[in-house]
Amino acid sequence: MLCRGVLLYMAAFFATAAMAQSSSPQITQPSAETSTASNQLVIPSGTKVPVSLKAGISTKSAREGDSVYAQTVFPVVLNDRVLIPAGTYVQGKITHVQRAGHMKGRAQILMHFNTLIYPSGYTVLLPGSIENVPGADKTNMKDKEGTIEENGQTGEKVTKAAESGTTGATGGAVIGGLSEGSKGAGIGAGVGGAAGAMIALFSRGSDVHLEPGATVEMVIQRDVPLDPARISLAK
Repeated sequence: MLCRGVLLYMAAFFATAAMAQSSSPQITQPSAETSTASNQLVIPSGTKVPVSLKAGISTKSAREGDSVYAQTVFPVVLNDRVLIPAGTYVQGKITHVQRAGHMKGRAQILMHFNTLIYPSGYTVLLPGSIENVPGADKTNMKDKEGTIEENGQTGEKVTKAAESGTTGATGGAVIGGLSEGSKGAGIGAGVGGAAGAMIALFSRGSDVHLEPGATVEMVIQRDVPLDPARISLAK
């Protein structure tokens, strides 16, 4: 009987211990992936980065597929960490070029940036477009895609046409007057004026010109993860 009582006591003891262990809270250790992710740097979508063009761009000579080279002019900092240091190289491509028309249609150019090259040699792929062109004259942004467009020149073309018409009329009047007197002068003035105005109106509009060193504002279009260990020289 004594042995049986001891066995029953031991069975009850172990059962109680097992129940206590199963009811105690479990402590979850952070995984290696979670720890690594917490240290990862990210360039947030919408970040604006001022860059300076290393070579000039013009709708007169540019072609789709041409490379674009630029360099950051000011560091991008988030939470006391440098994400993109000044002097980082930026590379992109021209994706659309349109020259100005004779009677209508403005010159346009569209480019996208796709690569960052850090001073350490670390290379990052990204989607970047043009947000603004503070370093370019007589241009504006046409749309959210980043198309740079030459400002409208309707007033300038009308003035030029009027000036050309006046010059043509004067020249025509002189030539006509020398050949056929006052009647010839009138005819010559009309023909010369019309010709001068037509030449001015049918001349092609201005191109978009971005000079070397011109500042454009690039905007990052999605989150871009960075490896902190590979941009150590940029800290």
